[in-house]
Amino acid sequence: MCGIVGVYSRREPVSPAALERATNSLYHRGPDGQRHWISPDRRVGLGHTRLSIIDLATGDQPLSSEDNRTHVVVNGEFYGYESIRHDLQQRGHHLATKADSEIALHLYEELGPHCLEHLRGESALVLWDENRRRLFAARDRFGIKPLFYAWHNDKLYLASEVKALFAAGVPARWDEESVFHSVAFGGHQMRTLYDGVFQVPPGYYMLVTDKHVQLNQYWDFNYPRRDQALAARSDADYIAEFRHAIDEAVRIRLRADVPVGVYLSGGLDSCSVLGLAARHHPDPIKAFTLTFEDAAYDEGPIAREMAALAGAEFHAIPINQRNLADNFADAIAQTETVCINAHGVAKYLLSKAVRDAGYKVVITGEGSDEILGGYPHFRRDMLLYNREGQSEAAINELLRWLDEHNTVSRGLLLPDGEIGDLSAVKRVLGYVPSWIETFSSRAVKVRPLFAPDFHQRYGHREGEYNILDDTNVLTQLRGRDPIHQSLYLWSKTVMAGYILTMLGDRMEMAHSIEGRVPFLDHKLVDVIVSQPVHMKIRGMTEKFVLREAVRDVITDTVYRRQKHPFLSPPATVHPDGTFQTFVQDTLRGETLRSMPFFDQKAIVSLLDRLPSMDVGARTANDQILMHIVSMCVLQDRLGVATSPAAEAQAEIPLEVGVPAD
Repeated sequence: MCGIVGVYSRREPVSPAALERATNSLYHRGPDGQRHWISPDRRVGLGHTRLSIIDLATGDQPLSSEDNRTHVVVNGEFYGYESIRHDLQQRGHHLATKADSEIALHLYEELGPHCLEHLRGESALVLWDENRRRLFAARDRFGIKPLFYAWHNDKLYLASEVKALFAAGVPARWDEESVFHSVAFGGHQMRTLYDGVFQVPPGYYMLVTDKHVQLNQYWDFNYPRRDQALAARSDADYIAEFRHAIDEAVRIRLRADVPVGVYLSGGLDSCSVLGLAARHHPDPIKAFTLTFEDAAYDEGPIAREMAALAGAEFHAIPINQRNLADNFADAIAQTETVCINAHGVAKYLLSKAVRDAGYKVVITGEGSDEILGGYPHFRRDMLLYNREGQSEAAINELLRWLDEHNTVSRGLLLPDGEIGDLSAVKRVLGYVPSWIETFSSRAVKVRPLFAPDFHQRYGHREGEYNILDDTNVLTQLRGRDPIHQSLYLWSKTVMAGYILTMLGDRMEMAHSIEGRVPFLDHKLVDVIVSQPVHMKIRGMTEKFVLREAVRDVITDTVYRRQKHPFLSPPATVHPDGTFQTFVQDTLRGETLRSMPFFDQKAIVSLLDRLPSMDVGARTANDQILMHIVSMCVLQDRLGVATSPAAEAQAEIPLEVGVPAD
């Protein structure tokens, strides 16, 4: 994994100093080397910071073709590259390195943008094609690796992180409408919190010339339609098919020229990864586990039992409230987005411990819940919209059971309290996914804390409907099972915009750690997408096919345990703790006072009421406070200013293609 920068200018020369500043701001993503390339006409510049994983000796970037007419920088990992490399050499290509990244360069020479169909893994890349005088940029199918862009002074800037765009000279300003809607849903496919800063959506590539800018989609989930005839197959067939796919996805991610570890919690996902990885690894694998003082959030004992079964070397990293307080600002500055729990800070500390232990690569369990319906709101949808002849009384009893057995998910993954007006979503989809109801209920709680004039400007806009703005409802949602619709929308927004950022790439790369996610191997995803809903959720059992497929490599405790979301103990649960003091000081301080978005008096009133609330109420409000505290951190650390959104509109090209019904 690495950090990449690209600059394309339609008129003025690219500034070497700006390119260098942007690249240097990504040093944490690639401490093993920083290099730049600027075209002879000075219209294009590429920057790269390297974290050496494959081919430690000759894998430096930017990479150039034999004729020096094509140049690329790549952030990511391509699996199965050896066979592609061999085929390219058989067709006459000379590869200057032994690294996996170089195959993208030569595949592009052969296939143009269609090279992406042959790349397997997590990646983002920027390529300059001198023959066609065009810039080509792409992001992996699921958004595992980030890729942001902005137009400024007739130059296009692209980078792995927003801070690199700011370092290059792009103005750091809030996008007020995005700030308002950030409380309503977990991420947008294209927009960010920053004015004029966008992201290449997952599964898309960008083509840029002097006259044209285009975004094209090259991959999507494509869940089957409900009226699509499927061959009759047994559970055993589906389970065997899934086991083969996940086993291969884990196996190929063990390939590296440096040691590979595993992030281990007490959950089914990471335990499955460890259990399978141990079968393919000749030595005991190092398993890194976060532990908390609060027993309700500590999965250490379950993880230790799993490590013993797999013959892994168990390494616990204890986290307390002081650790979370001391590292909150640093972690959030890396994410460049808002959080609803300090779990991202805990992951930040986990990656630091892994780096201190001498590791650069870990395999993680992210993505499983998104493709297999692991969260309780998917089971709620199953009860509400896949009734299959069950009585109303039986469904109500199961809904009550689901609520009682997922108390830590109230307001986070299950609706809590009043829900906003979601009639627009229901008109489009015919129903409202439970996770959208959940996010709406949180937005209802947050909006009284907005400044009155800010709420007046944006309160009439339906934030939840924005989830559907860049979704091709006709081809990807219409006629699909409601569970598949909910999974699709969650993956496009919350997974890419929050989970893979807050709990994935940004927290890992903050300490130069490459995270590999076998559950988001596209060949595995193609398998599970094609399987029926009842293989994902069976009654009240989530991730049914995974649970059965890995039964032989996980403990009985893990097999029988239902999903428990990875969370750190809320700051508000410990009213006298260091973390709570940090929250109080931040929200009563000058930064929040300077923000035009929030009513500080209303927030202070909420803080004053916290001691009188029960634990459940304090926990629900903790999500809201985390959101606002992280906004304060971002403004301080990134130097973000407030300005009218209209100022940046002149910088946005009009020729950007997006999917439409």
